[in-house]
Amino acid sequence: MTETESNTYDVVVIGAGPVGENVADRTRAAGLTTAVVESELLGGECSYWACMPSKALLRPVIAQADARRLPGLAQDVRDPLDAQAVLARRDEYTSHWQDDGQADWLAGTGADLYRGHGRLAGPRTVTVTGPDGTLTTLTARHAVAVATGTRAQLPDLPNLADVGPWTSREATSAKEAPGRLIVVGGGVVATEMATAWQALGSRVTLLVRGKGLLGRMEPFAGELVAEALTEAGADIRTGTSVESVRRENGTVVAVTSAGDRIEADEILFATGRAPRTDDLGLETVGLAPGSWLDTDDSLRVTGTDWLYAVGDVNHRALLTHQGKYQARIAGAAIAARAAGDTLLEEPWGAHAATADHHAVPQVVFTDPEAAAVGLSLAEAEQAGHRVRAVDVEFSSVAGAGLYGDGYRGRARMVVDLEDEILRGVTFVGPGVGELIHSATIAITGRVPVGRLWHAVPSYPTLSEVWLRLLEAYRDN
Repeated sequence: MTETESNTYDVVVIGAGPVGENVADRTRAAGLTTAVVESELLGGECSYWACMPSKALLRPVIAQADARRLPGLAQDVRDPLDAQAVLARRDEYTSHWQDDGQADWLAGTGADLYRGHGRLAGPRTVTVTGPDGTLTTLTARHAVAVATGTRAQLPDLPNLADVGPWTSREATSAKEAPGRLIVVGGGVVATEMATAWQALGSRVTLLVRGKGLLGRMEPFAGELVAEALTEAGADIRTGTSVESVRRENGTVVAVTSAGDRIEADEILFATGRAPRTDDLGLETVGLAPGSWLDTDDSLRVTGTDWLYAVGDVNHRALLTHQGKYQARIAGAAIAARAAGDTLLEEPWGAHAATADHHAVPQVVFTDPEAAAVGLSLAEAEQAGHRVRAVDVEFSSVAGAGLYGDGYRGRARMVVDLEDEILRGVTFVGPGVGELIHSATIAITGRVPVGRLWHAVPSYPTLSEVWLRLLEAYRDN
């Protein structure tokens, strides 16, 4: 290994997923020289193995489900989806796992790209081992931003590697639908992939260790999604864990805690994420390899004045859109500190990622969709807020019936009884993902319930659910 180059920049970013790209974009916009290091594809997990391919798989599934609710269309969409056509469209949305377009975009910002594995080598220093083994040393005048994200976390089961288990990467990039698929987990990846592959021709068995699906949302979210998955043909088993798994003549054999033997062609473990920090050189700056990186609200790593951790790697909110928000905050903070400016670090200030604590929106693209922002009722009560939950069924909204016959869904808002503001909102039903931003604005802006009365929803749309929620709050 030969050191061939040593360069100095204002900022060095390790990781060129959406988060790292946004940090670089913001620091370059502020006039700071910036280097970006990436060991895989520019665009990261989201572009190639998560957000984009999973939603490309799910969109035809949801469109077909919506069409089946409408007379005049229902009879024309009875046939199964054309799985190969869906997969081909998925491939288009991943750019066939080529990152030329992303590289061109990054070059357009004026940032310099270094392909290879980046590691910290002491304060403000990053070494990059290139694909050919050459070593480059990068020094940062002001900041190093770690945006390396997470990887799938697999359970500690004997000989699991020999089975060739799917993680989220294999589940979103598979070239064909397995005849039988075991999905282990009950969270977002598990429910979305169960929805997609069941509709694309797989016979799905979902093994959930907990009591139900989507355990971090309001209980009714998981209940409605489970009902729909079961109606679609999936076999959901709750309170169940995998005790052992092996392959016998190409067939996956899983034995559960209940003693059941389940056979399948593939098994997907959607059982959590771990930070990609194990080979990052954290030990050279006094931090533990493999750990999550704690930060303040400007995204600066605790105990340092130069190291930033942005996106999933800091464990604040493992969502692409939230990581990009953090990147905008971090980029602004890095630029302000480099210029010697006073930071605006008060809550909701330009250099504080306050939304991470109060208004994190998420949409689960199942059928029905589940969308939430802020705190659930249980979380609000655990946080010590005096709150009341208000629930309404979407059947009370004219727009829901027009959306599709037999529309099933529910909405909840959690109201702080002292401040008369919203602490959380959850929508479950077809098409509700497009409603969640209105709730995000209401929570972020701390809009009083009394003022929300004057935000008149258009008739007849799904957004009239807001009026029904406010009426229910007033009348009870």
